[in-house]
Amino acid sequence: MSDVLSIFIKSMLVDNVVFIQYLAICPFIGMTSETGKATGMGFATTFVIVLATAVTWPLYKLIMVPLGLQFLQTLFFILVIASLVQLVEFYLKKSAPGLYSSMGIFLSLITTNCAVLGVTINCISKEYNYGQSIIYALGSAAGFLLSMIIMSGVRSKLKIARVPKAFAGTPILYVAAGLLSLAFLGFKGLIK
Repeated sequence: MSDVLSIFIKSMLVDNVVFIQYLAICPFIGMTSETGKATGMGFATTFVIVLATAVTWPLYKLIMVPLGLQFLQTLFFILVIASLVQLVEFYLKKSAPGLYSSMGIFLSLITTNCAVLGVTINCISKEYNYGQSIIYALGSAAGFLLSMIIMSGVRSKLKIARVPKAFAGTPILYVAAGLLSLAFLGFKGLIK
């Protein structure tokens, strides 16, 4: 049990995909202007990360490795991710049309979200078994969701803050993201 908790906490906080690995910066900056949109994008990406890991791990271990096709890993993983994103789009279009329209192009960009691909590849490179890979994906996805919600909160405060003219707009977002990354570096000693 401690191994499961360790993998989850490490992937969520210690090796956070946004603040430590610097993946998924596009939706992190582009979709955090409103908490509702940030949360929706976080949950949609969470679903895709976990499902992509659940599909790509057996694909890699049971088909690609025995056939010697490991060199096609990135291509196969992107195809799986693109298919899963299409499923999420169809689901959101039917069940949450408001969220679907507010996400706009960013929903389609989950296909090229490097966090999704990064998590699936990390599961293989870290040599996790299937269960550990799912826990790692859940933790990474929770870390992505957490980073989206934190940044949307920071941005809501920045809207009413008196920001120096030189930092107004995009520069203050990058300063805030850098400070959040430094704060997450504090988790490095939490789990080895």
